[in-house]
Amino acid sequence: MTPSIDSFYARLQRDSDQPGAEADYFMWGDYNTFEFSRASQEFTATNRQLHGFKGNYSLGPLQLTAMYADNLRPFQRDTITPDGTSGIYFLSQRLIVSGSEDIYIELEELNRPGTVIDRVRLTRNADYEIDYDRGSLIFRQPIQAIEVNPLGATLVRRIVATYQVDDASAGGDLFAGRLQYNFDYGYDEASWVGATFLTQDEGARDFTLVGADAYIPLGDRGLVVGEFAHSSFNAPGIDQSGEAFRLEADGEVFDNVLARAYLRSADEGFRNSATTTFRPGQTRWGAGINAGVGPDTRLRLQYDQENNYGNSPAVLTSAEALLSPGQESVPGPRVDNTLRTINAGIEQRWGEAVLGLDWVNRSRNNRVTDTDTSAHQIVPRFAVPLGLNLTFQAQTEINLTSDVDPLYPSRTTFGLDWAAEPGVTVRLAQQFISGGGTGLQPGSVTSLDTIFDYALTDNTSLTSRYSILTGYNGLTGQGAIGLNHRVKLGPGLHANLGFERIFGDVFNETGAGQQFAQPYAVGTGASALGIQAGTAYSVGLEYTDNPDFQASARVEHRNSSSGSNTLIGASAAGKINPALTALFRYQQANYSNQLITGQLGDTINLRLGMAYRNPVSDQFNGLLSYEFRQNPATTPDTVLQGFSNSSSDHTLAMEGIYAPNWQWEFYGKYAFRYNQGNVVEDVSFSNTIHLGQFRASYQFAYQWDVLGEVRWIGQPATSYSELGFALELGYYLTPDLRLGVGYSFGSANDGSFAGSGYRSASGPYFGVALKVNELFSGFGRQEVVPPQQEDALLDTTVTENSVENSEDSSPPEIPIENLEESPPPEMAPLSFNSEVDWDGASNPGGGES
Repeated sequence: MTPSIDSFYARLQRDSDQPGAEADYFMWGDYNTFEFSRASQEFTATNRQLHGFKGNYSLGPLQLTAMYADNLRPFQRDTITPDGTSGIYFLSQRLIVSGSEDIYIELEELNRPGTVIDRVRLTRNADYEIDYDRGSLIFRQPIQAIEVNPLGATLVRRIVATYQVDDASAGGDLFAGRLQYNFDYGYDEASWVGATFLTQDEGARDFTLVGADAYIPLGDRGLVVGEFAHSSFNAPGIDQSGEAFRLEADGEVFDNVLARAYLRSADEGFRNSATTTFRPGQTRWGAGINAGVGPDTRLRLQYDQENNYGNSPAVLTSAEALLSPGQESVPGPRVDNTLRTINAGIEQRWGEAVLGLDWVNRSRNNRVTDTDTSAHQIVPRFAVPLGLNLTFQAQTEINLTSDVDPLYPSRTTFGLDWAAEPGVTVRLAQQFISGGGTGLQPGSVTSLDTIFDYALTDNTSLTSRYSILTGYNGLTGQGAIGLNHRVKLGPGLHANLGFERIFGDVFNETGAGQQFAQPYAVGTGASALGIQAGTAYSVGLEYTDNPDFQASARVEHRNSSSGSNTLIGASAAGKINPALTALFRYQQANYSNQLITGQLGDTINLRLGMAYRNPVSDQFNGLLSYEFRQNPATTPDTVLQGFSNSSSDHTLAMEGIYAPNWQWEFYGKYAFRYNQGNVVEDVSFSNTIHLGQFRASYQFAYQWDVLGEVRWIGQPATSYSELGFALELGYYLTPDLRLGVGYSFGSANDGSFAGSGYRSASGPYFGVALKVNELFSGFGRQEVVPPQQEDALLDTTVTENSVENSEDSSPPEIPIENLEESPPPEMAPLSFNSEVDWDGASNPGGGES
């Protein structure tokens, strides 16, 4: 709840009385930067996970936000093309700073790099797992490379990762401030203007970003967003600066008439790696209108112009340049071109059927090659329900002249949507492509996918594979919905299916430059990412009908000319009996980056665990775990080194707590690990390591205790060992909060130490321990006898009414084991007689109670 890399967290907060306004606060610890990535910010946005100080304070409608981050590490941005599986996907760097990553899924048009259609932020553990040492990602579900919409543009999907590299030789500071004036806080009508300043010093690398932005809703009729940004970046061999701006307006200008206009531009010297993907050296502007001319007829007209200039990313071919690319993309050839698109169309409804017809003209002028094309297409589309839950969709793009734009050949798309259940659609889509030139387009794309689209409230909806929260502050993504977009097979049993077949590589020469195969694109080089041909499919099952047993399993396979990847995952958790819980998890996968797939051995992780916790007695608790790992440290560096580096290890661990009464507690732990591996074919190694720990504590008074502890670590193969002891006196401020002061001493033996190889050390220490209860339902809430350190209440008055009601009353049952575990009352022993008052009733029969 309070993350902090320096183990200190503090936050002082005061909630605002203004509905919709953000709280005032000052804090130190780990934090995100959502105040610096508003819906009005794209070029000036900062999406980072940082550590240090952050504060927010409002003076009426004026809101001031400041942040300071200390001890920065090198900041990296990677963009990866998914291959239709969950991974494993390597990042370009190793040793990632824990918690510093931001992972996004972005969608953009197939042949128009630089303009993101959709962007969703993912959440660690819920959506993906990350290995910080290896710099690798594996997702909870497959990520397809292409999204085929039968009645829309073909989109490509990208994995975008930003993070800090744990390089102790580099460090720096970041200062940022934002001033925002809020005109309105309403969820539907929030509006503001703001100004942002950020500067980052990493020694040899300096970065500064300043800008202003505005978010102005026009009531319920439309929205205007404006932004201007300036950046400067200095590093060895790099000195860049530039501006970027955008102005967008859309809304209902008249009844049943929707209009949109936009202008966005980024200089080739403008930089910002902590925001949405854009292409430096690109300007786009255009306008469109969509008008209803009757209850069932709509007309649309759109004009769009894209100018590309500056340097495209260089085409890299060497293994070292591809696998160790550094932090910045390498500049390549110059580009200088313009693409103009005019689209006019009509849509007509007949009952449930929809028919549309568009005319599209694309004029491309490439001033580097001195070529011009002007292609004309006619695009008919059709959608008709075939049944209650089945819809057929079709669209074809037909070139009318011999002058064909190579990036937009003739395409025909068919789709079949099955509404499996409310909010869940299974879509089978097939796209055929022809006439675009050899090697420039995929020959065909086949996909089977589940689409989830469910409106939770007027301002919140779950869409596609990930949840998109649409609120007063714009579009923000927060987490995946896992197998919620699934098909119900039976009570508690659900399935998730996926299939993608891409026939032919997609390495086009777009307006942003030549695309090529690469494991990851760094910095601003995402426009050079292409797509490799291949087939990927996945099947997932989940069973959740039994509260005492839940399980899930999935199989994914990707096959292509460059290699294959099979991912197997299974997990189960259940209660063997009320006191014993068992856990199981298995995961096996290869690597999904382009040019790495099939080059390394599979990574396998198997985990088994058992936990004993009696729900009615806390006298003994125990844990047992076993883990097997294969190739847990394999990285792309192995490919560069040119030799095998396979390894495996087994780890067994057990621990238990035994408390025979309220005064004594004994804790023990033992762990054993055995690992082996091969560096080259004829050179292997093996090793074992042991860890043991024992602690005993004695509570000699209600709030005081004393404990002793011994720990040992041994590695027989190297004659290495550590032995430590501790004695501690503790005081309980509350039953769950303990302060302790103690003295520790110990020694270590290691042959690498000079002299005898023996070292020892000792010293005092102070500690704070907090028992956290109720993390899970029922955990830490075993019923115990009420506190006994207060005087008992004796009622010696026997009323006639109490005697009459005594036949229906009985004293409460107190478990014998709880009486034995409770501390003794600090008072004289009590003698209970017939006149003890149990909730107003007496025991007239006399004798012991």
